[in-house]
Amino acid sequence: MTHPDFPVFQGSPKEIPGPEQAMLKLSYGVHVVGSRATNGDLNAMLADWVMQVSFKPRLVAVSIENDARTLRYIRETGVFSVNLLHEKDGDVIARQVVMPADASKVKGRSEEASAQIIHKLANVAYGIHENGCAILDEALGWFTCDVRELHPVGDHTIVVGEVTDGAVVRPGEMLIERELGWEYAG
Repeated sequence: MTHPDFPVFQGSPKEIPGPEQAMLKLSYGVHVVGSRATNGDLNAMLADWVMQVSFKPRLVAVSIENDARTLRYIRETGVFSVNLLHEKDGDVIARQVVMPADASKVKGRSEEASAQIIHKLANVAYGIHENGCAILDEALGWFTCDVRELHPVGDHTIVVGEVTDGAVVRPGEMLIERELGWEYAG
């Protein structure tokens, strides 16, 4: 079941057969990836597919849609941030940043609505890290990364980043997508 506030993207399956049903049982944390363009424009995107992949050096992998503004900015600047959303109130931030910056990516929008660019950080409290990316004030924790590798994989690109800084902002646990009633898998 998909949460009613979650947008339907082009190519989203209406009926999910066999292996995809099993993949929907995977559990993912809910993160906000911050990025910046070379001209200083900021972006934030909701990301589920984030994981640590190495201790030495400390590396993380983030899977980002090939046509995402975030991926374009990460390619331009070679940096990004990952903000872990808090179980207590992270859903408020998730709802703020879930829509794509380019409104035309949401199926069924009018031509006028599709032309909009959504500034997802407009109503979210944040600061700017020295790497230029957003760090959310109400996150559970955060870390910043320098890009080490980019791997195209189907309709996404895996961005491997080396962790350069980070902190836990407040006590608690990370929000997981299952708690939201949302799904991004299959």
